[in-house]
Amino acid sequence: MTSTVARFDPARAAKFLLGHGHAGWLGLRFVAAGDNWVELELPWREDLLGEPDRHVLASGPIVSLMDMASGLCIWTARKEFAAIATLDLRVDYQRPARARAAVVGHAECYKVTRSAAFVRGVAHDGDPGDPVANIAGVFMTITGDTRRVPQ
Repeated sequence: MTSTVARFDPARAAKFLLGHGHAGWLGLRFVAAGDNWVELELPWREDLLGEPDRHVLASGPIVSLMDMASGLCIWTARKEFAAIATLDLRVDYQRPARARAAVVGHAECYKVTRSAAFVRGVAHDGDPGDPVANIAGVFMTITGDTRRVPQ
């Protein structure tokens, strides 16, 4: 008997993951994906401003964008969903996003081991060559039944 486990589909998963919780509240949108990368978009919204007198997205939502893009690219590279936890996500801001501009997050999973996955990426507001931020991250695979409550 052969197993018919479905390959992880980031576009299909994004329909669920980006419609709920924090990602849903932020309004994150799926843009594109490849073998080991994912792009998401964080739309500009007035309630996501970093400073009330500047129409620029705050840094916190951009970190959330890149964390979600990182998780999706890891599952895409592994070709399956597995519980993961962010161990380290370094965000190096280069400049503020343009006023009233959406930010696109591109994350690539470049290495997967038995217990960890490594990502790099860029957040930009239209030109990947002129990034708002660069990221590098390490994510841990969580093994076992994550739904079990310890006794």
